[in-house]
Amino acid sequence: MSYRKLGRTGLKVSPLCLGTMQWGWTANEETAFEVMDAFCEAGGNFIDTADVYSRWTENNPGGVSEEIIGRWMKERGNRRQIVLATKVRGTMWEGPNGEGLSRKHIVEAVDDSLRRLQADYVDLYQAHAFDETTPIEETLAAFDQLVQQGKVLHAGCSNYPAWRLAKALWASDVNELARYESLQPHYNLAHREEFERELMPLCEEEGLGVIPYSPLAGGFLTGKYRRDEPLPDSDRAEGIKKRYFNARGWRIIDTVRSVAEENESTPVAVSLAWLLAQPVITAPIIGANSVEQLEDSLAALDVTLLEEQVERLTEASAWKD
Repeated sequence: MSYRKLGRTGLKVSPLCLGTMQWGWTANEETAFEVMDAFCEAGGNFIDTADVYSRWTENNPGGVSEEIIGRWMKERGNRRQIVLATKVRGTMWEGPNGEGLSRKHIVEAVDDSLRRLQADYVDLYQAHAFDETTPIEETLAAFDQLVQQGKVLHAGCSNYPAWRLAKALWASDVNELARYESLQPHYNLAHREEFERELMPLCEEEGLGVIPYSPLAGGFLTGKYRRDEPLPDSDRAEGIKKRYFNARGWRIIDTVRSVAEENESTPVAVSLAWLLAQPVITAPIIGANSVEQLEDSLAALDVTLLEEQVERLTEASAWKD
């Protein structure tokens, strides 16, 4: 497996990042260990989580994904081999300071994450979403403090609109604070405009690493959704139908299937390969509830799309008139 630099940093990461939102939710600990083992055996080294995973489920206080990863790294003794990314922002304890990007919340939340992860530091600590109630300078000063203390190597962000990201980069520059070195946006063949309109040129100009989440559009790009057929048994099915069952959506999936057949591959691999072919992309974040699902995604690393195929996929999914 070849590795890519994360933005301007010296970190070298695998071209696919393993997302772990499902640990302790739709995948139990045994399955999580199996998937992480298989990911590393294939050469993967980049693992992404968040402190809130998966607080929204019954009897889940949050932090469960981090705890599972921590136990796995301790048992395998492989912390040095892993580029570990987690996030802060969501509600993790009661009270007005139990969420957000204030200095108080960040400095307390990172210690909680490190304890759950059984780690001395996090390679990439990300603001999970912007916090309009906290001055960006305070947030960045807190990240800078953690970098100076050695608890965090690099800071990143997720779900930031372009103007807030630009403001954050400016604030880091003028105040000589640690800056966001990566962005985690919602980006895939079927959901392009949000990232491409303003965020993509900003990331290119400023040299940010880009690690998009939902690279398969919640399952739509896997090819399991078909015209005039019953919806698959999935909690996401109705949302997928509402969002993508239209002329553009079917045009995209038809083209994905066609390119997959030409490459003797799958819609999953082709959809990920299109992302990997974009120069601004560092590593799409893949999810897997089984080793088999992981292998479906890893197959993208063996797909080299022709320039003409990339263009066809790009044209079929165009969001501009």
